[in-house]
Amino acid sequence: MNIINPATEEIIADITEDTRELIENKYRLLEEGQKKWYEVGLEERVAILQRFSELLKEDIEHCAAVLTSEVGKPLQQARNEINGACRRIDWLTQNAVKYLGDDTVNIEEGLTEKIVYEPLGVVCNISAWNYPYLVGVNVFVPALLAGNAVLYKPSEFSSLTGLEINRLLRKAGVPEDAFQIVIGAREVGEVLLELPFDGYFFTGSYKTGQYIYEKVAPKMVPCQLELGGKDPLYVADDVADIKNTAAGTADGAFYNAGQSCCAVERIYVHEKVYDKYVEEFVKEVNGFKSGMPTEDGVYIGPLTRKQQVEFIEGQVRDAVAKGAKVLTGGKRIESKGYFFEPTVLVDVTHNMAVMREESFGPVIGIMKVSDDDEAEQLMKDTEYGLTAAVYSASKERAEKILSKINAGTGYWNCCDRVSAALPWSGRNHSGFGATLSYIGLRAFTHPKAYHLRG
Repeated sequence: MNIINPATEEIIADITEDTRELIENKYRLLEEGQKKWYEVGLEERVAILQRFSELLKEDIEHCAAVLTSEVGKPLQQARNEINGACRRIDWLTQNAVKYLGDDTVNIEEGLTEKIVYEPLGVVCNISAWNYPYLVGVNVFVPALLAGNAVLYKPSEFSSLTGLEINRLLRKAGVPEDAFQIVIGAREVGEVLLELPFDGYFFTGSYKTGQYIYEKVAPKMVPCQLELGGKDPLYVADDVADIKNTAAGTADGAFYNAGQSCCAVERIYVHEKVYDKYVEEFVKEVNGFKSGMPTEDGVYIGPLTRKQQVEFIEGQVRDAVAKGAKVLTGGKRIESKGYFFEPTVLVDVTHNMAVMREESFGPVIGIMKVSDDDEAEQLMKDTEYGLTAAVYSASKERAEKILSKINAGTGYWNCCDRVSAALPWSGRNHSGFGATLSYIGLRAFTHPKAYHLRG
C-alpha cells in the first residue's frame, strides 16, 4: 500500500497490508491476553498510559513530522494535535480510578449496593485520518484503562501515524497481547467486521458508520459511532466585537483546512451585523497563508485526499449555479498537491449542497437572517447533530437557542473545541454513544450490580 504525501503527491512509504490470517492471529492473541491485562490492575494501567503521554511529548517533533507528511496538515497544527492528545490522556488517567473503580451507591443496615465496571473484552477501534492522535486516544486510551484489549485500525491515510502510536504504546509498557494494530484499507476493515469482537468503536463518515452498524448489529455487542457533521453557527445582533468574532469563527471553519468533524460548516448572521461580519470574516480568510505544510506560518495545507478537491469544486459549482457569490477563493490551486483555496460564499440557500452536505474542506457559506427564530429553524434543518454554536452577548439567549438544537454539543461564544471533561457525542447522522468525560471512560465497560447482604 502506497503512502502518498498530499502536498507533493510523492510516494513516501510502501507498507504491506495485513492478510486475513494475520488479522485473525492478532485477534486470538488479544483474546488470550485480555484477562492478563485486566489483572494488571487499574493503577498500573494508569501509570502505563501516563508514560505513553510522556513519550508522545518527548517525541513530538518526530511524530508531528510523520503526521504532516501523510495527512498534509501544517506542522504547527500537527504539534497542536499531539499536545491536545496528551492533555486528554492526562485527564483520562487522572480520573480513571474515580470513575472506573468500584462505586458503592447505597449502604443500609445489613445491605451494601455497589456497581463494578467490568471491561467489555476485546474491542475493535476503527479510527480516522483527520485527527489520528485525538480520535485515537478518545477510544484506545479509555478502553485500555478499563482493562480491555484493543485491535486498532488506523485509516489507510494515516497508517504511519498508527505505527508510531503502536511503537510508543509498546515502549510505555502496553503488552502486545493487549494492543495490536492492523494496517490496510476497506478489505481489512471488512475482515474486522466478521470477527467476534466484544465492542466496535468507529470514527469516520456517516455512510461508512451506517454500514458498520448494520453489519455488526446481529452480534448484539456495543457499537459506538462518531460520525460527521454540518455544524451551524449563529452570530446574533448583540455581538459587540465583530472583528474578533469573525476571526474566531473563521478559525473554526478553516482550521486543518476544514477537515474537522466539528468544524463550522454553515454560518447564519443577523441582518443588523451581517455586512460588517462578512467584511471582517473575508479579511481574516484572506490573511490565511496557504502552502507547503512544513513552511513556517502556513495555515492552510493540502487536503488529505485527492478526491475531496473534486468534491469541494462540485459544491462551489452547484452553489454558484444556484445564485451564490464567491467572495474569495473558489477553486483548486494549480500546483502539485491537493490544494484548494479557502473559499467564502454568500447569497447561499438551503437548496445548495454546500449548506446541506458535509464539506470537510476549506469552504463556508454565510447566510443572512432576520431574527433568532429564523436562525434557529435553519440551524435545525439538517440530518446531522454534532455541534452548534451561538455568538451573543447574552448567555441566556444563547442557551435558549441551543436547547432547541438536536446536537451533542452546544457552544456559546466559542466553536470547534473539545474538552476531555465533557462527553463527545452526536445525534442523528452524527452518530451515537459518547467518548471522553466519565461517560466515555465507562463506555468501554459493562456495569455489574452487586446486592450484598450480611
